[in-house]
Amino acid sequence: MEHSAQISNRGGRWRLYVVLMGVPVSQWPEHDFGPTDAVPTVAQRSRALAALGFVFTGGAEWEWTEYYETHRDDASPVRLLAAIQVCSLDGDQS
Repeated sequence: MEHSAQISNRGGRWRLYVVLMGVPVSQWPEHDFGPTDAVPTVAQRSRALAALGFVFTGGAEWEWTEYYETHRDDASPVRLLAAIQVCSLDGDQS
């Protein structure tokens, strides 16, 4: 089964998490890259996902989106969110 892995930055910390439908957000697997100005590299994201038990699906690429922190307020800070399709390393279908 495929899932969406997402990475976002808030307060100077990049956080990577895997969206598991039907599972409370508090139980989603996640990795915190700690305080950093740099966007974690694809290799760093791949290692973090592997540590969480996931791998990129074949041919998947990160897709970046920007959004306003305050909806419909173009003067509010812009946030970045990236997503990629992943699947479980162990082939679990859940």
